[in-house]
Order: sequence, then C-alpha cells, then structure tokens
Amino acid sequence: MCCRERGAYARPVAARWATFDCYGTLVDWNAGIGAELGRLLGPSESGELLARYHVVEPRIQREHPTWRYREVMAAALAELAAESGTALPPGERDALGHSLPGWPVFPEVPGALAEARERGWQLAALSNTDRDLIDASLQAIGVPFERAIVASEIGSYKPAPGHWRAFYAATGADPSRHVHVAQSHFHDVVPAHDLGIRTIWINRLGERAEPAPTRELPDLTGLADALDEQVPPAEPQPR
Repeated sequence: MCCRERGAYARPVAARWATFDCYGTLVDWNAGIGAELGRLLGPSESGELLARYHVVEPRIQREHPTWRYREVMAAALAELAAESGTALPPGERDALGHSLPGWPVFPEVPGALAEARERGWQLAALSNTDRDLIDASLQAIGVPFERAIVASEIGSYKPAPGHWRAFYAATGADPSRHVHVAQSHFHDVVPAHDLGIRTIWINRLGERAEPAPTRELPDLTGLADALDEQVPPAEPQPR
C-alpha cells in the first residue's frame, strides 16, 4: 500500500521527442530524384543534373513557400529540362511527385526507429513535402510516428524555422528533451542549431560543414544510443 501510494504521487516526466527530416535522412532522396532525372533527361547527365537540382529546388521553395511540394518539384524539373534543351514527354510534368512514394527507404532505418520507440522516444517528421507524400513514405518505413508536419500545410519550407515552431505549438514539447535528426546540414542542422535545438547529423555523404551538430553519425545505425546520450531516460520524481 505504501509503495502504491508513493507511485500514485509520482510526477510525470516530459516526453522525449526525436524529430526527423524524411527525404535524405530516412528515404533515399538522391536515388529517387536521380533515377527520374536520368530517365527523363538522360542517364549520362543524371549526376550533373542531380547536383543542379540541389541548387534549383531550394530557390523555388524560398521564392514560393506556399506552393505544394509537387508544384515545387514540377517547376524544378521543368527548369532543368529547359536548361538541358530536353522536351519533357507529355504527362511527365509531375513525374517526381508521382515517383516519390516508391523512393527506397534506407535499410537500417526501420530497425533504428523501432529501437528508439522501444526506449520511449516519440517520433515526429518535419518535412518539406505534402501530406499524401509523407503518409506514403512513413507507411513504407513501417514504424509509427506520433506526428508529421509538412511544408505545404504551414506555408514554410526549411531552412526557414516554420516547421520547428509548428512542432512546438502542436505538441508542447519541452525543448530540453528534444533532438532533431537530419541528413541535410543546410536545411536542418543550421536552422536547428540557430534555434538552440540539439542535432544529430546523419552525414551520409561524408561532408564537412559548420556549425557543428551536437552529434554526428554516418547513418541511423546506433541512433537510439546517440539519442539517449543527448537526453537520458529519467525516472519519475516524487512530488
């Protein structure tokens, strides 16, 4: 009885939240975009075109923050086709958006996310995309997420801070118990750092950039340990 009463008066501990970029971090964005650029604009140019796409898409997002991601991808594809002197086949304007649900999930991702959930982490996706596209990708990943915040619903594309503001407004998460996980230094690590949020940079491409993340991993292997190092699990404290 004594112990039961003691537990009844325990203070709840605030949730630990891990937020994730999706494309590039959990889903192979480069493989998905690169395959379509090669199919439509020529496989011999796909590497060069992919590098160019990395420049064009952020500019369009910055200029048109209220556009749906499908519209952003279609505009970027049209611009690259015009630059390369290639006429897109009829009906292929939305080729990137149409292909996105089939983009491959990185092999270590489902297990790493499942382990984080088992350790009590709540998961949320903060993604520069549309609702139907993120839903398809999270279904492919196969691990439940508590929440997904997408650019087309908040009128803001990362690296602008709108995703993080929307996340805190929707969840009431304690910033001291929150870690953001992402592959893109430009889109995610820099703005999260500027907001004072702990970061784990999934540096799949072996890049070097400043500011430094809180922690760096080459992929999601060992993610749960890295998260626990940033915000250790805590026992409820008695009142």
